[in-house]
Amino acid sequence: MADDSEEEVVLHWLVSRCWGQRSILDEEPTRRRRFWVHPIVSQRYRKGHFHSLYKDLRLHPEKFFAFCRMSLGTFDCLLSSLRTVLTFMDTNMRRSITPEERLIVTLRFLATGNSFASLHFEFLLGTSTISRIVRHTCQVIWEQLRETVMPQPKVDDWLRIAEGFNLSAQFPNCLGAMDGKHIRVKKPPHSGSRFFNYKHFFSIVLMAVADSNYKFIMVDIGAYGSTADARIFSASRMGERLRANQLAIPESRRLPGSAGPPAPFVFVADEGFALTNHVMRPFPKRGLDVRRRIYNYRLTRARRYVECAFGILSSKWRVFLSSIQMDLFEPRGVLAMAERRYSWQCLISSVLVSCFLF
Repeated sequence: MADDSEEEVVLHWLVSRCWGQRSILDEEPTRRRRFWVHPIVSQRYRKGHFHSLYKDLRLHPEKFFAFCRMSLGTFDCLLSSLRTVLTFMDTNMRRSITPEERLIVTLRFLATGNSFASLHFEFLLGTSTISRIVRHTCQVIWEQLRETVMPQPKVDDWLRIAEGFNLSAQFPNCLGAMDGKHIRVKKPPHSGSRFFNYKHFFSIVLMAVADSNYKFIMVDIGAYGSTADARIFSASRMGERLRANQLAIPESRRLPGSAGPPAPFVFVADEGFALTNHVMRPFPKRGLDVRRRIYNYRLTRARRYVECAFGILSSKWRVFLSSIQMDLFEPRGVLAMAERRYSWQCLISSVLVSCFLF
């Protein structure tokens, strides 16, 4: 009986300790906001970059271009297309952020790659506010303009692209140069090694087809960085539509100056892609004769256009020169990971759309 009483005393003591610690944690004061609007942020209308520079920048187009990486005429055209969806209602508590300021903040983020914390001190907007502005504006740009600037090519469009490659690269029946670019991102939590690529950094893949004018025709965005280019293309929508003959590819025709059988129209790619009826890759480097060496040279001349397009993209929009500072949400399951990748897709897609507006 004495042992039982001692055990009960110990049990009651442990229970009281646990409940006591829990009550102490529950009684901890919650963090409260010190200011409704921070004193520094309240000076936005007098000292923020938008309100202090925007009117002066419009008077000097070359400075406007240096600030936004976009010409003044292109900015006005883009703003007129998005003004309706970027306009929000004023409330009794505060005025809404104008469409002009929303677009300037987004373009400045894309042009510099600065963090949201850095933009907070430049535009005197809250960090979370800037994050929401960038996400929403990028999503709106892609949804509103993708059908206009990146439509599905038709037969006449493919023939025009093939003529451009024949004139510039002396590679006939070429519909585009195809390759993948690794976009550096911060490692998403709980993602393992899915985003870790062979270049030893975390990334997602921008799979793109470019024409001879360095313009992107088709894109696929969001594949894991650890995935090979051939597998990404095979699983993408454009790869599936190519296999199903749904891309409106022209009928085969003879090569210029040739009396041989008709040759199919093809996309040119590097050694990382599989050889198919509509995808051409170079011969292996060993044991090349003169004909195969000339073929590799011509194919490389055609394929360099997509490499140059990636270089132009990164040099113009410097957000691609460092890890994309987006998505602060903690992923929870597959849905959260899909949401995270969707934010990256909207950002990259909006940049691609903006490239077409020049």
